[in-house]
Amino acid sequence: MISRKKWMRFSALILGASLVLSACGGGSSNANNAANAPTSGGNTAPSQQEDKQPVSFTIGYATGDPATKKAIADTIQRFTEKNSHITIKDYSETSSASYLDWLKTKDAVGEFPDLVEMRDTEVFADAGKIVELPSDLIELFNDPPKVEGKVWNAPMQVNSPQGIIYSKKAYEAAGVTELPTTYDEFLEIQEKLKASGISPLVVGGKDIFHMGFWVNKFLVDQVYADDPDWNSKRTAQEVSFTDANVVQAMTDYKELFQNYVDKGWLSTGDNQTASFLVTEKAAQLFSGTWMFTQIAEADPNFEFGFYAIPDREGKLNVIGLPSPAGWSISTEASKDAGKQEAIKEFIRFFFEPENYSLYLASINAIPSTKEAVTYESSEQMQVVLELMADPNVNKSLAINNWWGENQIPPQFRNWYYKLLQELVVTDGDVLDYMKQADTEYDNQVKVNAM
Repeated sequence: MISRKKWMRFSALILGASLVLSACGGGSSNANNAANAPTSGGNTAPSQQEDKQPVSFTIGYATGDPATKKAIADTIQRFTEKNSHITIKDYSETSSASYLDWLKTKDAVGEFPDLVEMRDTEVFADAGKIVELPSDLIELFNDPPKVEGKVWNAPMQVNSPQGIIYSKKAYEAAGVTELPTTYDEFLEIQEKLKASGISPLVVGGKDIFHMGFWVNKFLVDQVYADDPDWNSKRTAQEVSFTDANVVQAMTDYKELFQNYVDKGWLSTGDNQTASFLVTEKAAQLFSGTWMFTQIAEADPNFEFGFYAIPDREGKLNVIGLPSPAGWSISTEASKDAGKQEAIKEFIRFFFEPENYSLYLASINAIPSTKEAVTYESSEQMQVVLELMADPNVNKSLAINNWWGENQIPPQFRNWYYKLLQELVVTDGDVLDYMKQADTEYDNQVKVNAM
């Protein structure tokens, strides 16, 4: 759990990032706004490159979001073009499996990446698959989160809020003139949209990770906003999924899906959701900042806004705490001095302002580095920055992003999301399904303890 003092320091850092991004709204380009710092991997003279021994390493990262996938792939290409002695083999691929399962499969076949985007840090650190981040890389970042007292990741960006991305045209057509100040007002908007003849919400339920957006919205409001240590208490069997707050959260989720989500949600992919908005098949999408660019590229003339959904009392609770995730070096790669140095060169290159600004702008993300990084931020991104800088907005994490005593069994997240899909499809009893969740959670805790 993050102490209040530590969180206040983090808020100050975010506010600084907010000021940097908002100050460059009139800039001419993302790259031109970046600081002209010397590059560790990009300014090597040809003669120097010829003297270096060829080296190669493998890389793996999540590909569920097309914008992020492209941003990383573009960075890899720029790096290898400027460092001809280094070859990077990209293991990343589109898969129907969760990212955690994909990594475990790669490990099982002897292809665990040398440099890997790590999301389940504690799982792989405990398994001895990754090593601590070298100290000369740690110094690039602002107080990165620690697991077991150690820094394992080079954080690729700061966690930022998810919220409603809405069509301004659809809102106007439905007679929506004001954004909601309570969850009940949000539901009133859904009724107006539904009455206007448009599907209020599109959900990419075909991709299991997408289910987490709405599920965690309700869990954060009803559970984590009041008790950040709920996961550890659940592991200790001090609380239950059948408790009133969790049942209410999942009841809200079920009712929203049954009444306002497009009927084809279970067969809709995350990468189709932007199209639903711009073609007016749906009025809204609950997602994150990475979608802003995708929507703008799908239709540059499409006008859309963004806001965080308040809870029933009018409070704003959003994803926004830091978590241990980012680039990690595999244990095997660390045993090869030449390979590790090449990986460190890539990490430094990735976070150099002129390169990092391009990555951040592609997915509308908040920088994690000490050095200021700027890019031209959009109207929607300004709302995100204001949420992050506002001390009255409660910041939290998704069910699977907590760590330490609050880490859940690694396989539980996807099992739970699938259970909740079934809850909606079968019109199941929420309390009965939460009893199943308790049983499965306890079983997974026992298995992991063996």
